[in-house]
Amino acid sequence: MKTSLLGYPRIGEKREWKKALEAHWTGNLSSEDLHAEMKHIRLNHLKKQQDAGIEIIPVGDFTYYDHILDATAMFGLVPERFEYDGGSVSLETYFSMARGNKDVPASEMTKWYNTNYHYIVPEIGNKAPALSENYLLAAYKEAKEELGIEGKPVIIGPYSFLKLAKHYKNDAFPELLSQLTDVYVQLFQELADEGVQWVQVDEPSLVTTIPEEDLPLILKTYETLQNEVPQLNVLLQTYFEAVSHYEKVIELPVAGIGLDFVHDQGKNLHALQTHGFPKDKVLGAGVIDGRNIWKAKLKDKLVLVKEIQKYVGDDKVWLQPSASLLHTPVTVENEPTLDETLKQALSFADEKMEELRTLQQLGIGESEANDKQLEDNEEIFAALKTKGWRKEEPDPTTSTDVGRSLSYEERRKKQLEKWPLPKLPTTTIGSFPQTRDVRRLRARLKKGELTHSEYQSAIQSHIKTWIDHQEEIGLDVLVHGEFERNDMVEYFGERLEGFAFTKNAWVQSYGSRGVKPPIIYGDVRFKEPMTVEETVYAQSLTDKPVKGMLTGPVTILNWSFERDDLPKQQVAFQIAEAIKEEVSALENAGIEMIQIDEPALREGLPLKREDWSSYLEWAVQAFRLSSSYVENTTQIHTHMCYSEFQDIIDAISALDADVISIETSRSQGDILETFEDNVYDKGIGLGVYDIHSPRVPSEEEMLHIIRRALSVLPADLFWVNPDCGLKTRNEEETVAALKKMVNAAQQARAEVTS
Repeated sequence: MKTSLLGYPRIGEKREWKKALEAHWTGNLSSEDLHAEMKHIRLNHLKKQQDAGIEIIPVGDFTYYDHILDATAMFGLVPERFEYDGGSVSLETYFSMARGNKDVPASEMTKWYNTNYHYIVPEIGNKAPALSENYLLAAYKEAKEELGIEGKPVIIGPYSFLKLAKHYKNDAFPELLSQLTDVYVQLFQELADEGVQWVQVDEPSLVTTIPEEDLPLILKTYETLQNEVPQLNVLLQTYFEAVSHYEKVIELPVAGIGLDFVHDQGKNLHALQTHGFPKDKVLGAGVIDGRNIWKAKLKDKLVLVKEIQKYVGDDKVWLQPSASLLHTPVTVENEPTLDETLKQALSFADEKMEELRTLQQLGIGESEANDKQLEDNEEIFAALKTKGWRKEEPDPTTSTDVGRSLSYEERRKKQLEKWPLPKLPTTTIGSFPQTRDVRRLRARLKKGELTHSEYQSAIQSHIKTWIDHQEEIGLDVLVHGEFERNDMVEYFGERLEGFAFTKNAWVQSYGSRGVKPPIIYGDVRFKEPMTVEETVYAQSLTDKPVKGMLTGPVTILNWSFERDDLPKQQVAFQIAEAIKEEVSALENAGIEMIQIDEPALREGLPLKREDWSSYLEWAVQAFRLSSSYVENTTQIHTHMCYSEFQDIIDAISALDADVISIETSRSQGDILETFEDNVYDKGIGLGVYDIHSPRVPSEEEMLHIIRRALSVLPADLFWVNPDCGLKTRNEEETVAALKKMVNAAQQARAEVTS
């Protein structure tokens, strides 16, 4: 057996990658120096894998922003608005596609399957793909020349790339796939000519519900690659779920198949046991969890590996994580403050490499050594049970549904009387710019350099500044700005029982944006009010309504590293009970507009459509459990980011929130097609500008989106807001953008009332 990785975290142990990018974007690091720093980081990551004894090391998984954006640029599929005229895509154009520029908006960004990673959506348009530059060849040569590594280039597969792309007609898919396959042939031939032995072709879309008519297209694609470049070994890699159409996939003309044996719900193993595996292929066995951070139970993993070996020869098994380690932090070694018992039970990217090596050694080692390693591993999990963090008999998962006492229409009448807002009311999603001063305040509090009273006084000063800004801008419903919050999940986890937190366990979310997901290690319980003080203070400064801002139970679950000893829905209901207590505390304090954000609700959606209904049932129940025990005059808002709303419109309506806000701007209003075919009968705000880009759009651009929305949505139910929170923006661009947004709303308001 050999050890292999699918990909390694880019962000760096101390976020070196993020810091280099942001220094370049602010003009403090030249392009030449950025390239030099990125090379240093990239080679350091490869050297760590080499030193850890990983035998098959991926190259080309490193990126300056996003691996799908890399493929888009490599195929020359640059949207016309960026005025690309062929050849290598410049760094300026590359970053403009990701972030926009002063003249044009960025490409759309959305979630990578069912993860919290965001990719830049390829826009096909009328362009034919062509190889602009072979990034994989450069990555392979660098690893070989600098470190002597015979790397395994990694690229998204042609089928999945097109499934992730937009702006082409469905009936054009076969021809586009054929064109793209020709580009892959050219790319692969260049790799083969250089002496590349293996290439990892990621096809995660093969674990989704695949239309029957796509199967011949997939077969033709891989027949073409095999026939045209027979000397290159292709590892067809899947992850995040069990592969669909197992019998057909394993017969594709490739040298190896990578399967996820962690998140497959046992289906891949069952298929292997039922249908076997080709004797002439390598099996990339994803046996170590590439998405969660709990240490593997080696005894169980050894049993799994030995079962796999019954159907696949030892020399044909590659031991791998279940997915790229992009989704995990770098190393537990940088967490000195964690409880030692908990720390011993954790495994980040570097530790997962050690687990692969240990598992490899267990499969071939001496009996006594095996016994000692297995005993030590079992003691780690036995120690967790002695801590009292988890009930011996957890609460049973409830299926009892809850809801508001009045229908939305009946509530709306009462809320209109209570809140005399104009048509097309304006608001924001919640957060305002987190400046260096704000971040320094939190750091000084943690270090003991500020008393709680001094800290609260400083936070109140920021709240007052932004209440004044909002009043001056003319927003109708205000927010306090969330200056006391480091992260929308971490903040709540720190104030609830059952969560642990790290200092340096950063994971890439999008671009240079990293998050530190909390670790749910025990039973989740409410302790005391978490948001009341700041929200009540903000409300005291204005006669306009101020929304209470909370994160919903499903998002807290999906954006945390959850415990793996309970069903996910049971953990979600524990969190929902805690959020319900906070909603009650806000309402009792006089805050009667409360936003419970669920940007990750769709993110948790199973990748196979046949599994959607059970997930959506408990996800909706969890939200309603947190939000339904309020007065009918209390207005419940929610927010969703990049959610492909059309997929789950019925479930979102079932949440029974009074108002939902949702991203629209990067998709250029395409989501409005959903409302041409479906009726949404509650308050809704479609984001009219993209907060993830530093670009300040014009009033006309925002007005265009508002007008398009009003062509399919009733003006009486429509709200105007940005796409998402404004935490990552600076004060100047935030104020400028919001002023234009309010002006656009006022113009649209005049048009609908004239």
